[in-house]
Amino acid sequence: MTADVWLPIAAEEIDGLPDSADSGLTYHFWDGGPDFPADPADCAFYVVPYMKGTEIAVRPMAAMTSVRVVQTLSAGTDHVTPGLGSLPPGVALCNAKGVHEASTAELTLALILASLRGIPGFVRGQDKEEWRAGFYPALADRSVLIVGYGSIGAAIEDRLAPFECARVARVARSPRTTERGPVQALGELPALLPQADVVILSTPLTPDTHHLADAAFLSRMKDGALLVNVARGPVVDTKALLAETETGRITAALDVTDPEPLPPGHPLWHARGVLISPHVGGSTSAFLPRAKRLIAEQITRFTRGEPMRNVVLTTG
Repeated sequence: MTADVWLPIAAEEIDGLPDSADSGLTYHFWDGGPDFPADPADCAFYVVPYMKGTEIAVRPMAAMTSVRVVQTLSAGTDHVTPGLGSLPPGVALCNAKGVHEASTAELTLALILASLRGIPGFVRGQDKEEWRAGFYPALADRSVLIVGYGSIGAAIEDRLAPFECARVARVARSPRTTERGPVQALGELPALLPQADVVILSTPLTPDTHHLADAAFLSRMKDGALLVNVARGPVVDTKALLAETETGRITAALDVTDPEPLPPGHPLWHARGVLISPHVGGSTSAFLPRAKRLIAEQITRFTRGEPMRNVVLTTG
């Protein structure tokens, strides 16, 4: 095999990569800069730059006439979808399942606890030297609904386990049974939403989930409920969310927004009961070790002719 591999992390920083001399692979570093490191037509394995947006992710794809694998370092693949039509048939698109579960689940719990326990208000109170004592909602005894029960949704439930929640319900595209209990179909949401104190969105962004949390969805949430979005911004209809939060009927904690990045002056910044983190669900110290292990494993599989892990789709 003689082929180019494009990496957003320098090859010498990744333990376990197949040796170039033995594998015939030539490693090129490209993290989205203006100049390509080599001819895209010679690239057989493309690891997409992380968190650089759609424009950069798809920029070389139309010229990648020899590519066989496109590997993202994110759980979602919506940022590369616009470039898939330009790829040759038979290209495996793989996501980063196994890389972001720990970090995203940690942040999900942090957002829930911060929102329920009033942490943003405490920080503002500290800035003003105000002692804001009182009773605040707990996560204990609450009913939680996880919408999008893939590996990240399951990791979130793992971390909910010690918090004595009254109930955890699970929803995904297809119903199934897990060790923790049943996963229900998206069609069951109208019946489940009014029962949940906390609704967590951890679903991929697809045509079916675009504006999944629309006005009808939000109106079915119970008074005082918390919406947590660690999925993608467009899973929530921002206009509908603003309408609900302005009344104070529900609150929200958002690691992702629509638009994103959220521009100065946008009403979400100061919306009542809304906590915003800047899309940092996977951006922690846990990312690089897991990303490097995934890259090394996938490229090793590629050189051996073994099936890729985490295949989302194959072009054709």
